[in-house]
Amino acid sequence: MAFQLIHKASYEAEDLIEVSLKEAFELLEPQLRPPFPLTIPTQEEYLRLNRAILYGILCESHLAKVHIKHLHGIITDGYSYFTCMLIKIVNGMYAKLVDSARSQLIWVTHEMVNVLAIGFDGLLVALLRQIAGGDYSEGNLWLCFEMVSLFLSKWDVLLEDEPLVLTSALYVFLRLLSDHYRLPNDSKFVPLKQMEVQFCVRMLTEKFELCFKIGRDLVRLLQDVFHIPEFQAIWKDLLSNPRKFNMTGFLDILQLYHLQTPSGYFLLRITPEMESQLRFLLGHVKLGNQKRYQVWFARKFLNLPERETLLIDIVRFLCCSHHPPNHIIQSDIIPRWAVIGWLLKSCRRNYVEANVKLSLLYDWLFFNERVDNIMNIEPAILLMACSIPKYIDVTHSLLEFLFILVENYDIERKDIILKGVSTAFIVLMRKGVIRSLDIFTHCDILSPFLKERLENMVGGMSESS
Repeated sequence: MAFQLIHKASYEAEDLIEVSLKEAFELLEPQLRPPFPLTIPTQEEYLRLNRAILYGILCESHLAKVHIKHLHGIITDGYSYFTCMLIKIVNGMYAKLVDSARSQLIWVTHEMVNVLAIGFDGLLVALLRQIAGGDYSEGNLWLCFEMVSLFLSKWDVLLEDEPLVLTSALYVFLRLLSDHYRLPNDSKFVPLKQMEVQFCVRMLTEKFELCFKIGRDLVRLLQDVFHIPEFQAIWKDLLSNPRKFNMTGFLDILQLYHLQTPSGYFLLRITPEMESQLRFLLGHVKLGNQKRYQVWFARKFLNLPERETLLIDIVRFLCCSHHPPNHIIQSDIIPRWAVIGWLLKSCRRNYVEANVKLSLLYDWLFFNERVDNIMNIEPAILLMACSIPKYIDVTHSLLEFLFILVENYDIERKDIILKGVSTAFIVLMRKGVIRSLDIFTHCDILSPFLKERLENMVGGMSESS
């Protein structure tokens, strides 16, 4: 019987994962029907049988329960290989899967959570990464709905066995909510938004000690959803009544500000394909030769106006998750600051541009040399410095935005933020990222007001230290 697992054009090469699964299924198909053989397979036979069963589950939905019972009966490795194959399918084939196979993929993921399969948390993270930001297509919203439903229905199991995966889901759904609440109040969107709110509110009110592990970017994400009624009380308590969260030792939002967000969270909003293309650009393409790669990237991932919000996540990824090695930094490969400059110029809507700038400068606000990575703040200073004089508007815009953040981001804790930004400048100079502030203060075409602000802020900090 001929099955279709993926959509494939006639000119495309065979997918090696699909070939491996299909060959195993065709070879062992007689053994996949009851009564099952009682012989003990060799290691090679065991792995092939896993692949055959997986192909059967994805392609024969009417026999999926038979296949899963067969799998339960032969497992000797805690489902480790089976789950690994599922992750490979999600990372490498998800976009090509036919709709029926995607449905089966979600079904078997539920089964892997039920049996606490080794690596099921990695499978959940892989699926979360396939939910593309700024994508309101039916298929993408379906995956979002299925995943938030899974996290709600498996709450107790996940909380007991893999609680950290709940923080990954919180990061994803908070970020998606800020986009989804801009959708019209269409009946097909309302249930999804309600479930996303339900999950996020439950995490924040019942398991804040887990949410805290996300670090300072939790605050950034909450700022984007505090206009949603269900989050207003949470935001107010975070600022004024942190004891409400019942987390031992949590007394002030400053504790979140000072906790750097682990880099893995930023990968959650970048699909594997997008990550691969960005890393190729920043690892192999020479500065000056990047235009055609940027055009291709924009057509592939930013081709619709609503996709513009992806720029926020890409910039955060570039700052905090992609840290090039020294041999790349010292080469003529296009640097991160140049890519970010292009992305910043791609912004069309004011609120997106503001959020992209915040993504670029966010770690400056709370920079502490003892705990923060200088690579997170390097792209912003180099973008400001290298934009002089040809793109002085970029330098002016970023410095102005940085000073606005110092004054207004958290007025009650303005002195802490002022110290963070000043420290960032001082450390960047001491480490040789820029030689001195002269590149700004001696620039004739830069606003005198900005030069004075910069000299006063950093000069005052240098004297006090």
